[in-house]
Amino acid sequence: MSGRRILITGAASGLGHALATRYAADGWRVLLTDQDEAALERAVAALPAPGRDAAATRVLDVRSDDDWADARAWVEERWGGLDVLVNNAGVATGGRFAHLPIEDWEWILSINLMGVVRGCRTFVPLFEDQGDGHLVNIASAAGLLNPPVMASYNVVKSGVVSLSETLRWELEPAGIRTTVVCPTFFRTGLAGTFRTPDAAVRRSMEKLVTQSSVPAETIAGRIVEGVAKGRFLVLTDRQGVVAYAVKRFVPPLFAREARKGARRLLGAIARSEQEQAAPAPESPRA
Repeated sequence: MSGRRILITGAASGLGHALATRYAADGWRVLLTDQDEAALERAVAALPAPGRDAAATRVLDVRSDDDWADARAWVEERWGGLDVLVNNAGVATGGRFAHLPIEDWEWILSINLMGVVRGCRTFVPLFEDQGDGHLVNIASAAGLLNPPVMASYNVVKSGVVSLSETLRWELEPAGIRTTVVCPTFFRTGLAGTFRTPDAAVRRSMEKLVTQSSVPAETIAGRIVEGVAKGRFLVLTDRQGVVAYAVKRFVPPLFAREARKGARRLLGAIARSEQEQAAPAPESPRA
């Protein structure tokens, strides 16, 4: 590649900021993008010296074609091009399929899937002109495993995996590499954006994220390593590696565990609804 220039979406917090921190520490020029301008300023100020001196910020809503065009114009004018695009920005939805509002489907599709599509559409022509470049799309193990009560999240992450594999074969002849990252649960702020109609699903999601022993910095390090080695699929933790291997090579065992997980989650949801529907105990009379 011609240099060390990287643009990261959703870089004001969580995994995006952990990636920006790691690349800045390694001497890359980093463009941190996010919707929240104030959070971006705090994020760049928290980068390690001297990396923060080579970092910059841009407000970018991944749903906006104009914002994407502005980001491309910025890197061309200031840096003369780009080496790595990380499509990281994302949100989360979940719950029983029949209860998911269509508005939640439209919301997550516009950010997690179409945001990645827009990012790739913006920068693939630039990479083709350069004769090199690297697309890094952050998906999820959910896009490979499709767990129950997570239909909308599974669909968008599966879409990111499918898009990435398509682009891998299509763009390799032009010197463009593609990596798709599929982590399981780790400590991040994703639970803060989580939309669900099911209280039990929310509790499960929050527990899996907040009680994970894996920090975003660890995941970022594994992504940096995988990108540097030119890997296509980066599974960032042992849990994901094992689950994906079982699904591929021992399908009956995977199906059995999927059914058990579905029964457990649906049972928790039913109990939660029963508790909510139960009449409140009467106050004792004087």
